[in-house]
Amino acid sequence: MLRVVSWNINGIRRPLQGVANQEPSNCAAVAVGRILDELDADIVCLQETKVTRDALTEPLAIVEGYNSYFSFSRNRSGYSGVATFCKDNATPVAAEEGLTGLFATQNGDVGCYGNMDEFTQEELRALDSEGRALLTQHKICTWEGKEKTLTLINVYCPHADPGRPERLVFKMHFYRLLQIRAEALLAAGSHVIILGDLNTAHRPIDHWDAVNLECFEEDPGRKWMDSLLSNLGCQSASHVGPFIDSYRCFQPKQEGAFTCWSAVTGARHLNYGSRLDYVLGDRTLVIDTFQASFLLPEVMGSDHCPVGAVLSVSSVPAKQCPPLCTRFLPEFAGTQLKILRFLVPLEQSPVLEQSTLQHNNQTRVQTCQNKAQVRSTRPRPSQVGSSRGQKNLKSYFQPSPSCPQASPDIELPSLPLMSTLMTPKTPEEKAVAKVVKGQAKTSEAKDEKELRTSFWKSVLAGPLRTPLCGGHREPCVMRTVKKPGPNLGRRFYMCARPRGPPTDPSSRCNFFLWSRPS
Repeated sequence: MLRVVSWNINGIRRPLQGVANQEPSNCAAVAVGRILDELDADIVCLQETKVTRDALTEPLAIVEGYNSYFSFSRNRSGYSGVATFCKDNATPVAAEEGLTGLFATQNGDVGCYGNMDEFTQEELRALDSEGRALLTQHKICTWEGKEKTLTLINVYCPHADPGRPERLVFKMHFYRLLQIRAEALLAAGSHVIILGDLNTAHRPIDHWDAVNLECFEEDPGRKWMDSLLSNLGCQSASHVGPFIDSYRCFQPKQEGAFTCWSAVTGARHLNYGSRLDYVLGDRTLVIDTFQASFLLPEVMGSDHCPVGAVLSVSSVPAKQCPPLCTRFLPEFAGTQLKILRFLVPLEQSPVLEQSTLQHNNQTRVQTCQNKAQVRSTRPRPSQVGSSRGQKNLKSYFQPSPSCPQASPDIELPSLPLMSTLMTPKTPEEKAVAKVVKGQAKTSEAKDEKELRTSFWKSVLAGPLRTPLCGGHREPCVMRTVKKPGPNLGRRFYMCARPRGPPTDPSSRCNFFLWSRPS
């Protein structure tokens, strides 16, 4: 049996946060190894790894018992990316990054590209520059003993942002390129499995709110899937496409079979999601060899859950990993030059060393002579300024003869002190002054106390009381607007319950309230 699993992991380094009490150098190996063991598959395809080659570490890339292959985004760091981990008993015979062949090395590549003349070179390079596709080709043996070729296409298809129409064009170009490459491989005699995050919910049963979406069936991505897939899975009678949705082949009417939920709204708690992840196989392969197709919603760690399939074939491992394998990268294979290699002193011949030594001795003697000459021509302290000499520090504190000194016999006229002029002369005036002074002090102390009280009340007033939602009378949660527009950055209150169907009273209500600026 051959078990394949696909999972949009939403960052291959994120599961490291759950690994505790481990050494930093072993955390990555423990986390990735634990994920692979939990999925228990011969071939694991990961999407949205969000790691570039400069950030890829050896524990992430090389796991004992597996050989791995990565495709990186060349435009942005921490974006997109896919990876395929194959057990040593399922080592591929070929591996290739991208769909266009522009990144092919002509050594250990999959080949079979089809006719891509409808795209320009710039479009092809842009489609493959985000690290969204990775191909591995395997040899399999059927239960009849026949050896065949199986090509897995691990894909992370683009998301069409409604606010960016150019991304919809990019997504449809990627779909078209994927179909061209898959059909070319089929024409060359290979079986093909397309698995990963296709970023489209195919049918209304695959979306939690398809009824309320305008023109659901008219979406370009869904139309493309209609042309790619055979209708109604294995028992297709109307449209016959080259591929079959393996899950709907085994579970054609299963509702609530979702693979993606919004992590912000907590929609997974009420299974308020959509099915975006698929295992698509060519018709012959699915009908003849697929034994099961499944979802793993109990596996946490991402906003997606793993999907997979089991085939009644055995893998014939290659004797050697393809060149794309990460263990052959210079930084992991031990062939990358270190900076210390450029700092080792060069060996010199004896003649060159002797001439260099003589030159250094001559330079040293000449330097000593120059220092002695400078020392002999330098004037001595006794010769310079001998008439005046160096001043003593006390000379700066002696009275200057130019300033006249006051005679001790002269008496200055004495002026009456201010306290003497302002002091009352009669007991009545003293009593009145004392009362006035006391009242002034009391008034000042009272004003100062009120000022301090108002200041600390404004500082320590604390946050405003959280409002209660209208549907459940429960404390709300505060959110911040992140969508570009006039309200960007503003805060608001909404129901704290997870998002769910409108008919479910335990799901979030429609309460909304703008937060007052502090």
